[in-house]
Amino acid sequence: MSKVQEFMIQSIGTIRTPFKSSKVTPIQSSKSDALGYVEVSEEFQGGLKSLDQFSHIILLYWFHKAKAPKMRVKPFLDTSSHGLFAVRAPSRPNPIGISVVKLVRIEGTRLHIEGADMLDETPLLDIKPFIPEFDNRPLATSGWLAKSQLVNNHSFKADNRFENSHDY
Repeated sequence: MSKVQEFMIQSIGTIRTPFKSSKVTPIQSSKSDALGYVEVSEEFQGGLKSLDQFSHIILLYWFHKAKAPKMRVKPFLDTSSHGLFAVRAPSRPNPIGISVVKLVRIEGTRLHIEGADMLDETPLLDIKPFIPEFDNRPLATSGWLAKSQLVNNHSFKADNRFENSHDY
């Protein structure tokens, strides 16, 4: 059995979006045209140099309102249960989210974005530039999702199945 390690992690900023509840939040950034912004802490402003040269960025963040994880879950786009690590549910042992968003503009420490799919006041963990030559995988497959009948008939909005409702 492997030894569990603990890590300290700090927020480097806050993501602001129009979404106060998961019930109306898009389930993927690629299915969202919602605007928002990322407020990066001033101590990290120097790290934003040259970021404005990229059209898209990758945001890593903490699902701060997620329920405790279960190892088997029914995802938004299927009626069957799957293992947690085969879905993108926010309730995870380490509730880390990842979204590729369009970088609209940068004003000081504020990054204006399009494609928001996270709740308002989400803690930001990291920012990485999206680089098509490195980040696209043309031969990638979609596992169980490729067979899902819900993909073409889904609203791509979340519900409250992974929401820690007492936080609202």
